[in-house]
Amino acid sequence: MHVLERGWLSANNVLFFGRDQVAMVDSGYVTHIEQTLTLVEHVLHQRQRSGLDLLLNTHLHSDHCGGNAALQARYACRTLIPAGEADAVRRWDEAALSYRATGQQCPRFGFDGVVGHHTSLRLGELDWQVLAAPGHDPHSVMLYCASEGILISADALWRNGFGIVFPELDGEAGFDEVRATLELIGTLDVRLVIPGHGAPFDDVGQALARAFSRLDYLQADPLRNAQNGIKVLLKFLLLERQRIALSELPAMMRDIPLLRIANARFMQMSDQALATWAAAQLERAGAARSEGGYLLDA
Repeated sequence: MHVLERGWLSANNVLFFGRDQVAMVDSGYVTHIEQTLTLVEHVLHQRQRSGLDLLLNTHLHSDHCGGNAALQARYACRTLIPAGEADAVRRWDEAALSYRATGQQCPRFGFDGVVGHHTSLRLGELDWQVLAAPGHDPHSVMLYCASEGILISADALWRNGFGIVFPELDGEAGFDEVRATLELIGTLDVRLVIPGHGAPFDDVGQALARAFSRLDYLQADPLRNAQNGIKVLLKFLLLERQRIALSELPAMMRDIPLLRIANARFMQMSDQALATWAAAQLERAGAARSEGGYLLDA
């Protein structure tokens, strides 16, 4: 295995080198595609392999599958996606796939098969079990190698928490699903977690304790999840664009569906007030700064 740790705009990529197959889990965000192709090509060259045979997505948020189309074009690789997303991808329904709702980009891609709970896969000469991991995304999956105690957790478990509970922003259930996924991880003999973002870690028990504490905090007042979601969505757009005119922020709060919905359900602010609040929150956290009429990434 070879883990490419990518930061936060692009999810981590995990490459597997078997005797007869090179496989990869998740493909990053579209604006990083040249970097993704360069990194993959470099690792393939190091391993003296000529191409990528299989691409698998843990879920279809844009930071995990934005490179699919380019990788398919470069390597003609087979692609597996979570079973629950097959119809939306087949129709390329950008609303159902969350891209329209979040204001994010993802070039259209196809797929060759699906994976679901308890699907078995052979990757890198190891046996992996696909496990459903709803919560952050209803259709998300994880990969578990029992023989080595490795869990590819995507955004279901990070060293310090987990991904935004998106369904709760939109009026759907999500907190209980996050809890069930964390409880499932707790039943596994996991010695190493490869998360969707951040470095791999082995303090699994402590990470689970932090995740459960975080979940209790968010579930006690869903407004907290909405506030976190709005901040993270704005930060993602800032990572992508590097700067956003402050005068454009109110329109973004209105025109990006998930921001508008979360505001209407939880914040109930004017577009201007929400824009001012979100920018100030990012600045307070050291994640952005204002200068010359722009909100700049920091």
